[in-house]
Amino acid sequence: MSSPMPKPKDAMSLDDALARLVAGAAAHLIVEHETVSTFDALGRVLAADVCSLLDVPPEDNSAMDGYALRAADVAAAGAVLPLSQRIAAGSVGSALAAGTAARIFTGAQVPAGADAVVPQELCEAQPGEGLGAVRVNAVPKPGQSVRRRGEDVSRGAVVLRRGARLTPQALGMAASVGAGELSVVRRPRVALFSTGDELMMPGDPLRPGAIYNSNRFTLRGLLQAAGCSVHDLGIVPDQLQATRDALCMAAQDNDLIVTCGGVSVGEEDHLRPALQAEGRLELWQIAIKPGKPLAFGEVRRAAAPGTAALLIGLPGNPVSSFVTFLLTVAPVLRVLQGASGVLPAGLPLRADFDWPRPDRRREFLRVQVNAGGGLDLFGNQGSGVLSSAVWADGLVDNPAGQAIRAGDSVRFLPLADLIAR
Repeated sequence: MSSPMPKPKDAMSLDDALARLVAGAAAHLIVEHETVSTFDALGRVLAADVCSLLDVPPEDNSAMDGYALRAADVAAAGAVLPLSQRIAAGSVGSALAAGTAARIFTGAQVPAGADAVVPQELCEAQPGEGLGAVRVNAVPKPGQSVRRRGEDVSRGAVVLRRGARLTPQALGMAASVGAGELSVVRRPRVALFSTGDELMMPGDPLRPGAIYNSNRFTLRGLLQAAGCSVHDLGIVPDQLQATRDALCMAAQDNDLIVTCGGVSVGEEDHLRPALQAEGRLELWQIAIKPGKPLAFGEVRRAAAPGTAALLIGLPGNPVSSFVTFLLTVAPVLRVLQGASGVLPAGLPLRADFDWPRPDRRREFLRVQVNAGGGLDLFGNQGSGVLSSAVWADGLVDNPAGQAIRAGDSVRFLPLADLIAR
């Protein structure tokens, strides 16, 4: 592998940019929280730890369908014990008398006096009076096939931490410890708009020189996937006053404003002077590809002096805006809700492709995991090729100037981890 190249002059590293974004977001932490049913909490971020209200399981129970008994009563394989009771899941048996066994089913509470469960495959039912008897064809050990009380969770233990995003399995965990309701952070309120007179909505006849506004749909979907309440302001004309008006409207009731386009230095890029007039602007060149220009700042709230909404302005190329959102906006949204803004660690996977001409910037290559566990590269890595983002299931985080040869280990970032964590 070749030695990494220095980043382009005057371009900020992604790590430095992310540190500044996270610090800015932390100053705007959402403090409001609400209580919701655990049924309706998917994707929300916890505002408080979830502690268990009970031991899980609450009592010793059977891990198998079989026979509960005292291990000491089966000194040798082939012992026959009379059956004293039948215990189904959800019922509680009586104390087990010495020298007897109980027919028991998975999840049923082990009766007092029993210390082992022998799977039914190792036993033979025997006819006889009452419930009959059972021949035990294996010598059990105390504790065999018994799930102990509190084995999974002990009463009072923290099972889910504040700041965790609630996944389906986390909801199941909360339910298992008796939490019917959860305290969650208020959803981030995010305003979204695009700038550009060339943009049109799909369904309208496409006039000469125009393009359909794909970024609006991509970014709106990403915000919704991140659990945000989205205020979509549509397409803002390439006019300074229109941009200023949109910023003022977006700031009033939102935590964050996300814009797309207009962050360059052309004569029709009005976001910079508009934001300088209505708040505070930092315009960065970030040493990543795709992506490069990024606006970060605040827009004053006229109705609430002394407060402001954060703003992140993304580049206009479809893949650039998509990748830059994942690397900058998604971490900011997590920090606003009290979670970590650190990017996922990634996975070391094998590259099944060559990348002989790396860029001077840190690259994020669209790839797909193949059947052999390696990574295939999308053929066209252009910043306007949105089909690459549809095809890919992850990105290769490739250091600046780093050539890749087939067989090299590379850092793979699954899109699922970047979109919603």
